[in-house]
Amino acid sequence: MNGFRQFLMQGNLVQLAVAVVIGAVFADLVTAFTEGFITPLIGVFGGVPTFGELYFEVNGSRFLYGQFIDAAVSFLLTAAIVYFFVVLPMTKVLERFAAKEEAVNRECPHCRSEISKAASRCAYCTSEVTPETVPATASESAPSAPSASSAS
Repeated sequence: MNGFRQFLMQGNLVQLAVAVVIGAVFADLVTAFTEGFITPLIGVFGGVPTFGELYFEVNGSRFLYGQFIDAAVSFLLTAAIVYFFVVLPMTKVLERFAAKEEAVNRECPHCRSEISKAASRCAYCTSEVTPETVPATASESAPSAPSASSAS
């Protein structure tokens, strides 16, 4: 019984449960956005298409291919909304953070390992490399103003 309790209290299980709940709420949000804004926007350009009633019959069996078309259109709209309003902006934000981190490192020309721009020797292959100047912060690059006591 203790093993089962530990399993239930593991961080991964709790994180997974939170992710499922947040995912369900996020799905409702995307569905509401699609139905409230995107579908009427499509309707402006010629009406909102519905395919749910389309079917064909073979030997008395009804195949509702229109429901599949509705689901496919809904999926494509949802995927586009998630990509353009969530994935793309997050990718841009992460690229900005990565660019700031990469600014202090470079590649060793001999072994292609990542080393500091200020390094004069590679930590991996011990080859000598020419140090590059690391961009200074504003406080380091600005000359200090003379103090009033030294101006006498």
